[in-house]
Amino acid sequence: MKIHIKGGRLIDPRNSVDAVRDVTIAAGKIVAIGDVPAGFTANRVIDATGKIVCPGLVDLSARLREPGFEYIATLASEMNAACAGGVTSLACPPDTDPPLDEPGLVEMLKFRARNLNKARVYPIGALTEALKGVRLTEMAELREAGCVAFSHADVPLTDNQVLYYALQYAATFDIPVWLRPQDASLARGGVAHDGQVATRLGLPPIPVCAETAALGMILLLARETGARVHLCRLSSAEAINMVRRARHDGAKVTCDVAVHHLHLSEMDIGYFDPNCHLIPPLRSQRDRDALRKALAEQVIDAVCSDHCPVDDDAKQLPFSEAEPGATGLELLLPLTLKWAEEDGVPLPVALARITTDAANLLGIDAGHLSVGAEADVCVFDAERYWKVEPATLLSQGKNTPYSGIELKGRVTHTLVGGQIAHEIK
Repeated sequence: MKIHIKGGRLIDPRNSVDAVRDVTIAAGKIVAIGDVPAGFTANRVIDATGKIVCPGLVDLSARLREPGFEYIATLASEMNAACAGGVTSLACPPDTDPPLDEPGLVEMLKFRARNLNKARVYPIGALTEALKGVRLTEMAELREAGCVAFSHADVPLTDNQVLYYALQYAATFDIPVWLRPQDASLARGGVAHDGQVATRLGLPPIPVCAETAALGMILLLARETGARVHLCRLSSAEAINMVRRARHDGAKVTCDVAVHHLHLSEMDIGYFDPNCHLIPPLRSQRDRDALRKALAEQVIDAVCSDHCPVDDDAKQLPFSEAEPGATGLELLLPLTLKWAEEDGVPLPVALARITTDAANLLGIDAGHLSVGAEADVCVFDAERYWKVEPATLLSQGKNTPYSGIELKGRVTHTLVGGQIAHEIK
């Protein structure tokens, strides 16, 4: 199909473009930026006047719930949600059932996702067999099957010797390892940040040192092994300071933050709102503000949706018993725009954190609109308000702390490989 996107404000952070430019697409590729090639006749014209045209978003953490948890969400429902949010590439953590610890499982997931002709799925392989923290997986074979990195998701890896050997192995093959720092014993039984709200509500706490103690060990082992380590969903000011110091000392570490943690704090738990039961927990307002600043300064490299659909029955329980997680694929863009507007961050910088910067962390050729590149494109109206109503979200998971809130920034068109995967009027 030949598509002409005309009249939009094109923002491409990788190529330092921020201007009104037309985009022409043929055979799934971008064939021209600016003037339409001579003789080009479009099958479809998308009028983007007054809208933003940017690379398709790249999400570093989206649980698709397949295989194993189809009663919570299906691959089809979450792919539709991704495209509705302008997400054209996403990383899937390995904590499926069974976990992504065998090449056949990875190949099956990629095959099923490819057949849906929606967003591109990049599996994150399991670091240990069945995520039990005992035996390492065959990372080299899993990488050949399509894994772009390896992780233990939110499953505690309590044996530091296993982690040390995993990082040694990964360093040998230059394989990135993604870790969310949390000391299992310090966090045991906790559900909320160790602060005034948890104390007032009588909720079991998770102290900041649960994150920083584990982070200290990870940074030490990363330095010892030379492995490429990516830190997932940091939540505290002290963790950010540790990363800043480690980088100053030459550590090869990167990190991201969940978009929810840029806006919410422990105060939003209110009266035991289970939709605010997240992993890691919502921390203090000071921590939240430190995360926002670090993202603007690129101490934090990228922001992700941390999309985690949860079954209604598992969410509508007392706070301590409710399953943690929130839907996020359809909210990644407007919440990123909200952060940028509130903190005075230029729009190209904000979009870089969910396009080219995220793609660089995944090691994929995405997040840009270069001539000859795959035509993965997001068109959105930056001034359009919409109310977050769970019933209208395309994700099967309706659990969100933003229910009833008006956000600004609505995706109107998402193209994947030059095909229109989502469109609204």
